[in-house]
Amino acid sequence: MSDRLTIPREHVDWRTKGLWWTDDPIPLEEFAARRDHLFTGPFTWPLMVLRASALDRNVAALAGFAERHRLLFAPHGKTSMAPALIQRQLDAGAWGVSAASANQVLDFRRFGVRRILLANELLDGRVLRWAAGELDEDPDFEFLFYADSAEGVAVAAEAAADRPGGGPAGRPLRVLVERGVPGGRTGCRTREELLAVAAAVAEAPGLEPAGVAGYEGSLGDADGVRGFLRDLVGDAAALAARHGLDRPVLSVGGSAWFDLVAEELGGREDVLSILRSGAYVVHDDGLYRRTTPYRRLPEGPDALAGALELWAQVTSVPEEGLAIVGMGRRDANHDQGFPVPRLLRRADGATVDAGGAEVTDLNDHHAYLRVAPGLEVGPGDLVSFGISHPCTAFDRWRVLPVVDDDDTVVEMAATYF
Repeated sequence: MSDRLTIPREHVDWRTKGLWWTDDPIPLEEFAARRDHLFTGPFTWPLMVLRASALDRNVAALAGFAERHRLLFAPHGKTSMAPALIQRQLDAGAWGVSAASANQVLDFRRFGVRRILLANELLDGRVLRWAAGELDEDPDFEFLFYADSAEGVAVAAEAAADRPGGGPAGRPLRVLVERGVPGGRTGCRTREELLAVAAAVAEAPGLEPAGVAGYEGSLGDADGVRGFLRDLVGDAAALAARHGLDRPVLSVGGSAWFDLVAEELGGREDVLSILRSGAYVVHDDGLYRRTTPYRRLPEGPDALAGALELWAQVTSVPEEGLAIVGMGRRDANHDQGFPVPRLLRRADGATVDAGGAEVTDLNDHHAYLRVAPGLEVGPGDLVSFGISHPCTAFDRWRVLPVVDDDDTVVEMAATYF
C-alpha cells in the first residue's frame, strides 16, 4: 500500500492564474467537481493544464520499467512539487520521493511522504536536527542525504549530537557519499576522497554510511555514463567492505540515461539500486522528447507523452507570417528552448495542426509566433503549446487544471514552490 498523502486544502479564488473567478473562494476539489469544460468554463488565457491520459501513461511507463528491471524508484519530486502527481507516483509503486532542497524535504514530509532521499548535500544544522527529531518520533520515516566533504560530515555529526531528544542515541542520520565527475557539480572526484568521507561518517556518533550516489545526466555519451556507473559500483563495494555493509544503497538517475542505469544496476544483489528520474512524469515536447531513453528502448519514443499544455490566445496578427500570442516569460519556461506550437483551435472549435509554426522570441507577456505559409492564424484563435524541460515549467503556476480527453476538468493540482 502506498503512502496516503495529506494534501493541504487549497482554494480557487481571484488570485488563481488562468481562471476568471469573481465569486467567493471554493476548495479545489469542489471546483473540480463542477466538471467545467476547458473552453467554456471560467478560464482565461494563458492557462497551463495537465492532460490526464498522458500523465497516467507516463506514470505507468516508469513504474513498469523500474519493476521489470528490479530497481527501487524514488522519482524526483522537484519536477512538479505537486502532491496530486506525487500521489500518483506512489500509488504506482514508487519506493519514496527524491528532493533537491531542505524546503522540499519539509514539504514532502508535511504531505506525509515516509521515504525521502535528498539528492543534495545538506550543511544546515537546523534542518539536520529537525530530521533527526523526525527519525526519533516516527519509526516508519526514512531519510537519506548526501555528503562529499569533511565539513558536511561535521555539521551532520553536530546536529545528531544536538537532536531534540538529546544526544546521538536515536536512529542515526544515514548518509550517501556522493561521487561526482571532473568539471561537474558536487561529489567527490576520486574513490579515495569518497572513502575518506565515508570513514568520517562512520566515526561520527549519530551518523551512518548508507551507500553512494551520483548523477550521470551531465555526461554526454553512453560510454561515459557506463564508466561512471561502474565506478559507482566499485565505490559501493569498497565502502561496503570497509564498513561491513551487506547491501549499500547506490542511487543514480536523471531522465536521459535510465536505460543504461537499468542495464548496469538493475537486479544487482550487491547494492540497493534507487533510480531518481523525475521529468518523465509529464515528459515534454522539446528537451526530453529529443533525449528520452525510449528512443533506444523497444517500447519506442511514444512510450511517454507530453502531459503539459500551455494554451494561449492570438491577440494580434500585425504582419504576414507573424502572430503575437498572449503568453510570455511569466507563463512559459524557456531555459531549454521556447514553447512548441502543437495545435491551433478556431473560435468555432475546429482544430488544425500547428506544425511549421515556431516561437522565435518571448517578452514578459507576449510570444512572437512565426507562421508557416498556408497556416491561417487570426486574432482570437487559441494555440496549444508544449514545453521543453518540465522542471522549470511548474513553478510559474500555483494551480493547474487536470483535463480528460474531452477537455473536461477532472482534478485541480496545486504546486508548492
